[in-house]
Amino acid sequence: MTETSLKTTLQTALTEAMRERDQVRAGTLRMTLTAVTNEEVSGKEARELSDDEVLKVITKEAKKRREAATAYQDAGRAELADRELAELTVLEAYLPQQLSDEELDALVAKAVQDSGATGMPQMGLVMKAVQPLVAGRAEGGRIAAAVKKALAG
Repeated sequence: MTETSLKTTLQTALTEAMRERDQVRAGTLRMTLTAVTNEEVSGKEARELSDDEVLKVITKEAKKRREAATAYQDAGRAELADRELAELTVLEAYLPQQLSDEELDALVAKAVQDSGATGMPQMGLVMKAVQPLVAGRAEGGRIAAAVKKALAG
């Protein structure tokens, strides 16, 4: 276990946000910690999540905010989209730096080469090879698009 776990960092940040009366940050962190707790008690028995598992929960929450912001923008609800984007900004502070398209393409190209994949039927094989290399630094949709592009080209 690391000296301070990611969950502890989130709890400390929540306390700090409450002291500063930063409602957006406090609300976002509260929702994220609730999602972490829900994940801990799901399944057959309660357990403590590792930092990697907490990171996956934060990534999932960030994806929800991104999708909601897009939906609100498409519906012409700019004020709601802005709120989702503000929450997304809070969550991104706890996520690893996202890979650029070039970095992602390079990792995918290496995985294609290493796995010997020649076409779309081997997409799952390549995805399985790329996932550990990317580890939370790119969303699944971006990864899949990069793999499809590499296998089609």
